[in-house]
Amino acid sequence: MRTELIIQANESDAVIALLKDGRLTELVQEDAKQQFSVGDVYLGQVRKLAPSLNAAFVDVGYEKDAFLHYHDLGPQISSWQSFNKKVHLGKQPANIADFAMEPLIEKDGAMENLLKQGDQILVQVVKEPISTKGPRVTSEISIAGRFIVLVPFTSRISISQKIRERKEKERLRKLVQSIRPDGFGVIVRTVAQGVSTEELTADLADLMSKWKTLHRNLRNAKPRKCVLREMDRASAYLRDVFNDSFDQIVVDDESLHQEIKEYVESIAPERADIVKHHSSAVPVFQHFGVDRQLKSAFGRTVNMGKGTYLIIEHTEAMHVIDVNSGNRSSKGDSQEDNALAVNLMAAEEIGRQLRLRDMGGIICIDFIDLHKGEHRKELYEKMKEVMEGDRARHKILPPSKFGIVEITRQRVRPARRLETKEENPDNLVEAPITMIDALEQKFDQIVAKMREKKDKGTIFLHVHPFIHAYLTNGFWWKARYKQWSRLYGHPLKVVERDAFKMLEYRFADDQNKKLG
Repeated sequence: MRTELIIQANESDAVIALLKDGRLTELVQEDAKQQFSVGDVYLGQVRKLAPSLNAAFVDVGYEKDAFLHYHDLGPQISSWQSFNKKVHLGKQPANIADFAMEPLIEKDGAMENLLKQGDQILVQVVKEPISTKGPRVTSEISIAGRFIVLVPFTSRISISQKIRERKEKERLRKLVQSIRPDGFGVIVRTVAQGVSTEELTADLADLMSKWKTLHRNLRNAKPRKCVLREMDRASAYLRDVFNDSFDQIVVDDESLHQEIKEYVESIAPERADIVKHHSSAVPVFQHFGVDRQLKSAFGRTVNMGKGTYLIIEHTEAMHVIDVNSGNRSSKGDSQEDNALAVNLMAAEEIGRQLRLRDMGGIICIDFIDLHKGEHRKELYEKMKEVMEGDRARHKILPPSKFGIVEITRQRVRPARRLETKEENPDNLVEAPITMIDALEQKFDQIVAKMREKKDKGTIFLHVHPFIHAYLTNGFWWKARYKQWSRLYGHPLKVVERDAFKMLEYRFADDQNKKLG
C-alpha cells in the first residue's frame, strides 16, 4: 500500500492529509492562532472549587477556566505541589533523583482537602476547548517523545499493550530500565517495537532536555504562564505516525519543507529524500486530488457506491450515523445477505469517517437490521478490525437487536467540519461581473506594493473553477487582462481551485505566499 503525507501550508494554518493508495484517510489541521493544544503545560491558579463535582476550575489564561477533576490530579499531586514551591524558591534543581517524595493521595478523596482558591498548580492540557467549555487539564504531567513518554515522580515502566510479543516486551523493559533516569517513569509507545538502544537513548535525551526547559521556565513563572509547549500539531502528528512505510512527504511551503526535512534527517537520515517540495502553481491538495475527496467526504451524505450511502448528523450530545442501502440489490442474494454486505461496506467507510472528521464522544450507528446472530457477530468483528488503526482511544459495543452499534471515542479537540455546499450559480448571474471591481482594486494595491519593492514576478489569482472559466474564456480576459498587463507590466496567471467557494479568491506570488 502506497502511503503519502501531503502538507498544504499558508500564513494562518497548515493542513496535513494522509493518503493510502491515493485515498484520503486522515486530516489534521494546525491553526496558527490556536492558543491551547493537547500536551501544553501551564502554571495555573485555582479560581474556585466545585465540591458537588469534586473538581476545581483553574485559570490558565483562557476565556473559560480549565476543568480539573479530582481523579485527574494523579496520585503524586502532593509531590508536584512541593516541587513547584521549591523550584520557585530556587531550592530544587531539575535533577529529581534525591527529591523527597510526598505521600500518595487517596484514590477517592475530596478536592477541597488538597486545594483551595488561589493555589498555584501545574497542569497539562488533555482536551482542547470545545464549544462553550474550557480546556480539560490534568496534574499528572507527562512529556511525549517519538518512542517513549517520560513521567516524573514515579519509577514505573509501562509497555504499550499493542506490543504483544513477550520477548520484545522483555527486551524493551530491560533496555528502558538500563537508561531510565532516577525519579522518572517511562511509557514505551507502540512504535518503539524493534528500535535500537541508540534510538531510544536519543529520544530520552530529547525528553530530558524538555524537562529542563520546563524546570527553567517554572522558576520565574507567574500564573497563566505556559511553561512547556507541545510541538505544533503538524510536527506532533509527524512524530506519531512517521514510519518506514511512508513513500513520500510533499510540502508546498519552502520553510516548512526545510523544517520537516531536517526533522526526518534527525530521526531517519536514510529516508530524508522522501521529503519533497511542491513548487507548482497548481495547489498541492488539488494536484493530489485531496480537495475533490474533501468535498465528497465531509458532506451530510457520504456515497459509498452502488446506490449505498451514509447520513451523518452532529448534535451537542452525540454523533449519529445512518446506513442506507439505497437501490442496491444483487441477483440471487437474500435480503439478509444484501444487508450484511452493505453493513460491512459501511463499517469500512465509518472507520475512515471517524478518523477524517476526528469525531469524538458518543457515536451511534444505525446499521441495517440483521436477523442472524452470526451476521451481527461478523459485523461487530469487522467494526473492531477497521478501528484497530485508530490512534484515539475507543470502545465498541456489539450490535443491539435493533442493529444499533454504539462507539465511544476519545475527544480531545472539536470535531472537524468543512463546508461542502456550493452556491447555486443560477442565483449568482451578476456575481462574476460585480467581483471584477473588487479584483481590480485588490490588484491595484498589490502592484503598487510590488513596484515599491521593484518586484516584477508573476502574480497568481486563485479562484473557484466557475470564476476561472468566466475570467479566462469570457470578454474580461480579452479586454481587461490586456489592459492590466499594459498598465502594470506584471504577468497575471489565473489558477482554478476546486476547494474555493464561488466568490472566494486569493492573490499569491510564485511561492504561493499570499499577496495583499
